[in-house]
Amino acid sequence: MTTINFSLHRDAFGRLNLTDAAGTVYESVLPVRAFPIQAPEEGLALVNTDGKEIVWLDRLSDLPPEQAEMVREELAGREFMPEITAIQSVTSYATPCTWKVHTNRGDTEFVLRGEEDIRRIGTDSLLVSDTHGINFLIRDQFGLDKHSKRILDRFL
Repeated sequence: MTTINFSLHRDAFGRLNLTDAAGTVYESVLPVRAFPIQAPEEGLALVNTDGKEIVWLDRLSDLPPEQAEMVREELAGREFMPEITAIQSVTSYATPCTWKVHTNRGDTEFVLRGEEDIRRIGTDSLLVSDTHGINFLIRDQFGLDKHSKRILDRFL
């Protein structure tokens, strides 16, 4: 277990601040995940407003529970990556095309510019980027329903 020689707290404006062992206060620190998809609870940096790393955490669980929750809240406010649970339909198997999908955040539609906007992450996961730069995660492509897999196979 890593020794924690700092504390996290929120200021009056709700910003996350860090106080190190020497008493130096770093205002508006931001957590950044090293591996947001494959190891979201491991390898996090707390950076200042210039992007300079102040603290490295091997595991989020190394923090006291209330501080870990503050970091999770901060990450949730910055990261938006809906997870595709099913592909309802596509307008065409040629790109660009519109995909209608079910996600863990509700049903939506997006435009896929090209097949290169579907990237493999590990052996089972895919990252699909739409024309607006929003990333959609398919955590387990082999766990999708038959209809969704059939559509996805046409693009891979």
